Amino acid sequence: MSEAGTATRAPRSPADPVADSRAPRIPPGTRADVGLFTWAFARLAGLASRTPPPNIFLTLGRHRRLFRGWLWFAGRLMPGGKLPRRDTELVILRVAHLRSCHYELDHHTRLGRRAGLTDADLRRVEEGPDADGWSERERVLLSAVDELNAQGDLSDAAWNDLTRHLSSRDAIEFVMLAGHYEMLATTLNTLRVPLDGAAPR
Repeated sequence: MSEAGTATRAPRSPADPVADSRAPRIPPGTRADVGLFTWAFARLAGLASRTPPPNIFLTLGRHRRLFRGWLWFAGRLMPGGKLPRRDTELVILRVAHLRSCHYELDHHTRLGRRAGLTDADLRRVEEGPDADGWSERERVLLSAVDELNAQGDLSDAAWNDLTRHLSSRDAIEFVMLAGHYEMLATTLNTLRVPLDGAAPR
């Protein structure tokens, strides 16, 4: 792990205001709020994940034009990205942990298990890249996530480590994946999007 990668932003505690269970600032929309496309998409997504229609779609779907553009872009990263799905879920879960984004953690814990992550893997994600049991590739990816979270950049040493394991195309995708889920964590936390199945107060 690079020297710069050791200075990570401490995850917020569950007692912090951004991580609490206050009412949504913008509640998930109804069919009339989000339109037929988003309503149907959310219901299908819920059936696939065995949950109610995901609140992320019913909340962001209130901005219909932006939602469709975001959905297309996000789908190109996950599930349509070229990185192995296990790597993708490890990156997302580490970002979610560092940002104390309960919605991302809850949603991608389920998706991660479907991608082959074990309970031991999920515990190690919280411990970080120094935990025992990671492959060298996984340790490098998680170290890079930590450094991006802390610095908004990668040192030359971290970049060299990363590109020993990723092609140029995959390195671009990796940085955009981590950055996208940082952005999404900010949005979900700020809007107080409730966990799927939680009744908005």
